[in-house]
Amino acid sequence: MRVVLRVLRCLPGLLAALALALCAHGAEYLAATRPDRAVPARPSAPAYRAPRPPIVPRSAWLEPATGRTQPPPRYDDRVVAVFVHHTDSPNGYDCADAPGIIRRLYAGQTHDRGWDDIGYNFLVDRCGTLYEGRAGGVDRAVTGAHAQGFNHRTVGVAAIGTFTAGVPVPVAMTDAVAALAAWKLGLAGVDPRSRVRLVSSNGLSRYKAGTGATLPAVSGHDQGFMTSCPGAALTARLPAIRARAARLQGRTPAGRHQPAPGARTAPTGVRP
Repeated sequence: MRVVLRVLRCLPGLLAALALALCAHGAEYLAATRPDRAVPARPSAPAYRAPRPPIVPRSAWLEPATGRTQPPPRYDDRVVAVFVHHTDSPNGYDCADAPGIIRRLYAGQTHDRGWDDIGYNFLVDRCGTLYEGRAGGVDRAVTGAHAQGFNHRTVGVAAIGTFTAGVPVPVAMTDAVAALAAWKLGLAGVDPRSRVRLVSSNGLSRYKAGTGATLPAVSGHDQGFMTSCPGAALTARLPAIRARAARLQGRTPAGRHQPAPGARTAPTGVRP
C-alpha cells in the first residue's frame, strides 16, 4: 500500500516532465518540417561599421635609412577609445610638407626622447590627409605611446599644428579625425558619443595605476593626462567630431548610446 501511495505522489511530477519532453519534441519537429511555422530568431544588433578612410602609409614619410632598428610592435585585442592630440608645431605649412614634418616629429621622439617609435598611431594635416604613424598595421589595435597611462585599447591621432584658443581648426582636419574614429571604434561596436571604461597603467597620468576611469570614447589628451593638448580650439570641436563619427557609423542623432563591449578589461604593461 505504501508503494502505491509513493507512486501516486510522484505521478504529477512525472506527468509534467513527460509533457515538457513532448512539447520540446513537437517544437523541433515543427521547425524541421514546417519552416514557415517555426519560431523566428531574434534579429541581430546593427553592426554600426564605418568604412576605412584613406591613410597614407609610413613609407611616404619615413626614410629607409634611419640608422636604427625598429622594435616589433605590441598589440591590444581591440580599440575602444580615441585620444585626439595636436603636435604643438607651426600651422602655416604647405600640406605637401606634411611628410617632412612627421619625419622631424619621429626623429624628436625616437632620438631625443629615446622612444621605440613615433608615439601617435595616426597624424592628420590641415588638408585632411591621414598618415600612418606608429608601425604595426593600420588595421590592427597597435599599442601606442601617445597617452601616458591610457595607451592600451586606444588610438592616438595627432592634428599637425597648434590649436590653442582662437586658432581656426580646418574642417577637413576634423572631418578626417571623425572618419578615423568612426572606423576604428566601429570595429569594436563602440558609439563615438559614448563613454568607456579604461584602466590607468601609469601613475603619472591623471589616475593612479590600476584605477579605472570612465572617459569619452573620443577624448582630448588632457582628459587622461595633465596637459593643454590638444588645445582649447580643437577641444571645442570634439562634440562635433563625435557626432559626425556616429553619423558615419550609421547611428541616428536620437539613437541611444551603445555600451562599449569589453571596455572593462584592465590593460597590461606600462608604456611611456
